[in-house]
Formats: sequence, C-alpha cells, structure tokens
Amino acid sequence: VQLQASGGGLVQPGGSLRLSCAGSGSISSINWMGWYRQAPGKERELVAVMSGGGNTKYADSVKGRFTISRDNAANTVNLLMNNLKSEDTAVYYCNGWDLYFGDEPDYWGQGTQVTVSS
Repeated sequence: VQLQASGGGLVQPGGSLRLSCAGSGSISSINWMGWYRQAPGKERELVAVMSGGGNTKYADSVKGRFTISRDNAANTVNLLMNNLKSEDTAVYYCNGWDLYFGDEPDYWGQGTQVTVSS
C-alpha cells in the first residue's frame, strides 16, 4: 500500500489545518495508522496514531488540539489540527504499522509541510 499525504500549508498561529492520507489500496488490514513529524534540527516525533479498532494515542504536545480519524472503507486517515502553534511547524508524514506503532513504520507516505507563522 502506498500512502499519499496532503493538506499541508502555511497557517497563522491559532489557526487550523486538516491533513489527509490516502492509501493506494486497502488500509483495513494495517493495524495502526498515524502521523510522524520532523522539524529542522529536531528528532522525529510521533504525533498521533489510531488502531483499526479505534484506539488512539497522542503526543503530549498535541493532546486536546489534534484529532486523528480513520476511514477504512475510504482508505483514508485524517489529522485535524486546531490551535496551531509555531512549534507545530514540521514536515508531517503519514505512516502505517502492521503490528505496533512503537516499531519502525512498515508504510511511509511522502511528507507534507506544515508552517505555522504570522
């Protein structure tokens, strides 16, 4: 399954963006789907993941602001980002894990740039 991320862009602090990830095939068999991000000079950070059963995990830095959703029928995963801050600026990657999200991803999408700036 190939993953295609979209929806990044430039937004002012406090604004919102919705990232989308489309699978070229079925994602229903992929146990966990989610998003990493990487900012220049910083380590990669796991932002949010969702299991096929609906369990979610969020980085502490985004809890209460970001919401992940998953539509297996449409083969899509979305990340709604509200109240964006400058520290959310990063390249966001859509990922999939066949087993556990603590492992390296089994599936990678290309990144989409999110820039939060006034």
